[in-house]
Parts: sequence; C-alpha cells; structure tokens
Amino acid sequence: MSTGQPRQTYKKTDVRELAVFGGIPLFTAPLHVGRPNIPNRKNLIARFNDMLDRRWLTNNGAYTVDFERQVALIAGTKHCVAVSNATIGLQLLVRALGWKGEVIVPSFTFVASAHALLWEGVTPMFADIGEQGYCIDPESVEALVTPRTTGILPVHLFGELCDFDALDAIARRHNLTVVYDAAHALGCTHRQRPIGGYGSAAVFSFHATKFLNSFEGGAIVTDRDDIAEQLRLMRNFGFSAEDTVESLGINAKMSEVSAAMGLTSIEEMDQFIAINRAHYNQYRSELNALPGLTLAPRPEKDRRNFQYVVLDVDPSVAGISRDDLHLLLNAEGVHVRRYFYPGCHRVEPYRSMFPNAPERLARTETAAARLLCLPTGSGISSPEISRLCELFRFIFANVESIDASLHQAKAGVARR
Repeated sequence: MSTGQPRQTYKKTDVRELAVFGGIPLFTAPLHVGRPNIPNRKNLIARFNDMLDRRWLTNNGAYTVDFERQVALIAGTKHCVAVSNATIGLQLLVRALGWKGEVIVPSFTFVASAHALLWEGVTPMFADIGEQGYCIDPESVEALVTPRTTGILPVHLFGELCDFDALDAIARRHNLTVVYDAAHALGCTHRQRPIGGYGSAAVFSFHATKFLNSFEGGAIVTDRDDIAEQLRLMRNFGFSAEDTVESLGINAKMSEVSAAMGLTSIEEMDQFIAINRAHYNQYRSELNALPGLTLAPRPEKDRRNFQYVVLDVDPSVAGISRDDLHLLLNAEGVHVRRYFYPGCHRVEPYRSMFPNAPERLARTETAAARLLCLPTGSGISSPEISRLCELFRFIFANVESIDASLHQAKAGVARR
C-alpha cells in the first residue's frame, strides 16, 4: 500500500533528477564528514558505572591518568597532559614556552591554530603550504622569521606530516621553539617512529569529529620534564597541592567521562583506522577514472590514520568547480566539507590585520579553492560510498548540461 511518500532514488538518470534542481535527494539520511565513531557501548557504560560508583568525576581521576598513559604510548613520548580541548592545549603551551611577539603558522588550517596564538597576545604570521601536499612550506617559514619571532607552529594537516628536518633546522638557526599542531595526526609515524616526540611538544585533538574521540578533549605530549610540570600546574589553576598555588593557572582539566570515552575508543583504534583505510581505497578505486579529481596520496611505509579523504578538484580538467560540486552534493544529502576554506588569512580578525596576505599565499589560495573532504569513518558504509561514487560519475558524465543549468539557476537568483 502506498504511503504517499516519494520513493528514495538511488540512481540518477536525468539531470533534472538532481536535488539541486528539485529532484529527490539521493540520501534522505545525510552523510557527514567527521560523524563520530562510537566505540563498544558495553565497555563504555561499564566505565561510566564504575566512575559513578566511585564518585570521582574529574580532578585527575583514574581514567584520566590511564588515558594519559595510553596516549603517551601511542605518541612515543615520556609525558602526556590531558586537557579539556586541543585549543586550550595550544594556549597553555604558548604560556609555558614564553612565546611572545610573532609565531609562524600556516594559514591553511583550522582557525583555532591561529586563534590560540592571538588569544594569548601572540601575532600569527601566516606561511604558505608547500608545492607538494598541504603542510607548511619551510622556505615560506624562513622568509617570515624576524627579530620578533619566538616560535613555529606547524600543522600536520589531514594526517599528512610536516617536514620535521627542515623545520627543526630553521628553529636551531634562529633559536626558536617548535610545537606541532597534531590535531589530525594521532597514531601517525615518521620513519616508523611515532610523531609525538618531534619539537618541544605536540597537541592532539579528541574532539567528537576526530577518528578517535573523547566526546571533547585534547592532549599535550612532550619529552621535556619542565614543560610537563608547568602544564600540569597551569591546567589546574596553578595548584601543586591541596592548599598550594604556585603559579597562574586556569581550568583546562579533562573530565573522567571524557577520559572513559577516550580509553574505550583507544581499544578500537586499529579497527577505526582499518575502516578509514578501506573507505579511502574504495574512493580511490571508484573515482580514479574521473578527470580532474585527485585523492591526496598516503605513504606506504609509514602509518597514517586515514581520518580524512581529501579530494583535489582541478576545474580546468574536471569541467566543474569544487564549489559547484559542493553545492550539488550537499543538496543530495552528502555534507562534504571545504576544509579549510577560505584560509585563516581571509577570515576576521586576520583579514583586517593582513590585507595583502593573499598575494604571498598563492598555494594556500589554490588549495582553499579546490579541496573537498568526503565522508568516511564508521558512520558510512561501503554500499553508501558506492552510491556516492555513482553520483560522481553521473555528474561528470553530464557536466556540461549541469553547468549550464546551474548557471541559469544562479542567474535567476541574481535577477531576483
């Protein structure tokens, strides 16, 4: 018996069936980039019950201590200091390292990398990304060093790793400290070595959108005893004992409920990575023949978490822009993301601070106009990826008529 509801269409056969032109969306239950991975619920709830029975909900409880131990093992470092989120982790490091004046950071990153600096009174100086990949360009970094520079904050973007050797050499030449924003890089290795021990420290994110999450949270890893000691004081108002405050501090502690989620997620970390890798390989196989589309490569010798499936759209070859693809896919219930559009230098307050920045950030400008991140993780299935890739193939087979229809629709909106 008919319910009166239109049937979900899984295969488009005519351009007029595209949702952007009034057709039925391909996915009535939307697909998302960064939809949270959920670990074993039984194990998670057991930890919650234990935590509630012990009535220890925060303030460096057993789960937080164990979480720090596990993350330090993954990162290959002596110390891990768990915090409420990665942004405040960066802010604590700015103070712990005494950064002032200017710190060099890529513009092609999530805005929190820059905000953490400026919030602490440090001016972010935006470097370009390299010719290959999307991480900070060491030559661009060196060109920005001035007497006011006190540090470098490179970002391991999309789990791709920065050029450690070149950046550390620059730091030594100019007596600078390096902190790696490793929000995307948990579990990654460089020359078979975990990446936590490079630089003075690194910061991981365990936000819900990361492949391994603690609901919300972050962690600072380091091999330096002095930094770890400072951070532990600073995250807890400066307390060193029950009634002893030794320094200025703030509340940046991770709660036990977040640590419990983090520990339960760590137990399934390898499974989450395996799912991500399988999804990446499926996308690569099914989209390989489409002109102008390139998936960011992943190394064979070192470990990556495959957290992001990053698609480069070359409009001169594809015949369609990244932004038009974004429009078409979102209408179909595929919430792809234009990470990291438009670049930190083009949002406030940095746009006003550095009005001429686009002139010296050419590769950042290109990447911000071309990259698209696709859904992955345990929240999407292999058959859903197949349907999504079929949609890509339909779009590319009809790109000229789609482009003409989009142009006509946009012209009509402009006239109104």
